[in-house]
Amino acid sequence: MPVIYRAQPPLEFIPPAFQPWFLAVVHFLLPTWLRWKTAISQIEADNVEVLVNLYRQFQEGKIRFLMAFRHPQIQDPLCLGYLLSQIVPRVAQKMGVRLQRPIHAHLIYDRGIPLWAGSYVGWIASRLGGIPIQRGKADWTGLRVARDFFANGPCPMAAAPEGATNGLSEVVNPLEPGIAQLGFWCAEDLHQAGREQQVLIVPIGIQYSYVQAPWRAIANLLSELEAASGLPVDSNSGSDILSAELLYPRLLRLAERLLSLMEEFYRRFYHQTLPEVQVLCEDTNEVIAARLHALLDTVLQVAEQYFGIKPKGNFSDRCRRVEQAGWNYIFREEYKDIKALSPLEIALGSRIAEEANMRMWHMRLVENFVAVTGKYVREKPTVERFAETTLLIRHMVAQILPGGNPFRFPPLGKQRVKMTVGKPLSVSERYSLDKGSRQQARQAVADLTKDLQQAMEGLIVKQ
Repeated sequence: MPVIYRAQPPLEFIPPAFQPWFLAVVHFLLPTWLRWKTAISQIEADNVEVLVNLYRQFQEGKIRFLMAFRHPQIQDPLCLGYLLSQIVPRVAQKMGVRLQRPIHAHLIYDRGIPLWAGSYVGWIASRLGGIPIQRGKADWTGLRVARDFFANGPCPMAAAPEGATNGLSEVVNPLEPGIAQLGFWCAEDLHQAGREQQVLIVPIGIQYSYVQAPWRAIANLLSELEAASGLPVDSNSGSDILSAELLYPRLLRLAERLLSLMEEFYRRFYHQTLPEVQVLCEDTNEVIAARLHALLDTVLQVAEQYFGIKPKGNFSDRCRRVEQAGWNYIFREEYKDIKALSPLEIALGSRIAEEANMRMWHMRLVENFVAVTGKYVREKPTVERFAETTLLIRHMVAQILPGGNPFRFPPLGKQRVKMTVGKPLSVSERYSLDKGSRQQARQAVADLTKDLQQAMEGLIVKQ
């Protein structure tokens, strides 16, 4: 996330401006781009026939649907694009199903992405028919457009209901309720228009694995992190034979070292009192998990106290509120007409923007670890889980070191991607539940979100 040193006008909505010719160019270049710019060497998918039939029914005017995809890594939308542009047409041809081109989806994406990835990303997303949403507030402009596209757009919808990446292929973050709510809105709009189309939400799993186990790259990364945190580099980094059993003690030692450094940092300089960790056993993993949970809560409170936010909900919910509070301090209505402001007002605004951005930095640290349990590697010490955990630590360290960019590191090794299309969930069958009292409507959204969570967790392929 780039440092923002000055207050600015409010974030403008980037309207979708879908251009089929531009999409055709993207579809043509996507396989080459994936090989050239990512570590992905292979993408395969299961149950694609389900998606083919859904697109056929969509194009026949029988259904409207949204693809809810897993979001462990930032490359996930590219993988979804490959699934739709390359795999679905091949499977449709084998099935003898004629689908109209383009086979595409309108992606709902975070409005903050162009801030850290570059404004050109917003331009590209717009031309692909993407719809930006500000995650931490009721973004009525974005929601109205997404609602209209769900009911009337030329293509189905796609969104990541986890809201953010968690870096873990085998753990699903708590889902945000917005996807379920959009589904009920679509059902309502169709009902009011007298249209009998069914509304569906389709879970799609995305999982990464390594073509060759990168134990050597993991050992080298552990050595870098040990040096950065002031630990002596372990002597087994030069061993010819590496494994989880050999490297796991180093990972635990590194985790304990980083926890101690961060606990002391927040005690000394932010005057925080971390609660005493109570564990019923002496298991190192249990102790680390408890300390991590207490630390994440404390770090979030540092940001929440500055913005005057009361802690509420899980870590993901709290991160979203802190993020939106920061955007409110940086992107301000009065800066629409900066000429009407005095130099002193502008300078004070820049002070606040800089401070808000720094307070959001605390939230970014927490955002990195919302799904970490402390048991992920021990439960199943595969190279994938070991690598994912080590990469999360590298991401955190890069956020702390001066000039560190967590998105500009070489990959540990070539990866293959496994995508799985799940059983569609019918929103239309639940629509009557949404038409009762306000409490019943909220419960219907919560129940659909819970069922979608279970469906997405059920798509995780055991490695």
